[in-house]
Amino acid sequence: MGHVLPVNMHVLTSLILLLMASLIIFFRLRATKKPTSVKKIILPPLGMSTGFLMFLYPPTHIPLSWAIIAFLAGAVFLSIPLIQTSKFQVIDNQIYLKRSRAFIVILIALLIIRLSLHTYIEQHISIFQTAGLFFILAFGMLLPWRLAMYYQYKQIEKKRLREPVQS
Repeated sequence: MGHVLPVNMHVLTSLILLLMASLIIFFRLRATKKPTSVKKIILPPLGMSTGFLMFLYPPTHIPLSWAIIAFLAGAVFLSIPLIQTSKFQVIDNQIYLKRSRAFIVILIALLIIRLSLHTYIEQHISIFQTAGLFFILAFGMLLPWRLAMYYQYKQIEKKRLREPVQS
């Protein structure tokens, strides 16, 4: 599949990945300054799910077994550290995400792992299949993390609504 592109796709995808990771860290730090909401928790997986449209492009097709393994790897190995470092706190009767240095360290470690795996896997399958595989891996990481955040948020919200406001 001799696609000729004017740029090195590995360099381009690595740069995009670094940009995305930087944006995630930036938005996560900014999110700790404002109260959170159900909408802010569930919109990222909904927005990301539109990425599955990439699989309409035949070069991105991968075996279903690969997709399942990628999703499960993201859900089991990558989402757990994010779930453990995403905590909420109530300030002035509003629910905020707690700022966590561990979260940033974990994100950087996950980025390094992902870049290493990406480089290795890209040697064995096409760049389009690699992109599809890592998209599914990322979605497998994001969905359980956000579901756990939603559950924790709802638990805190119930508790907050039951307790009287302290002045």
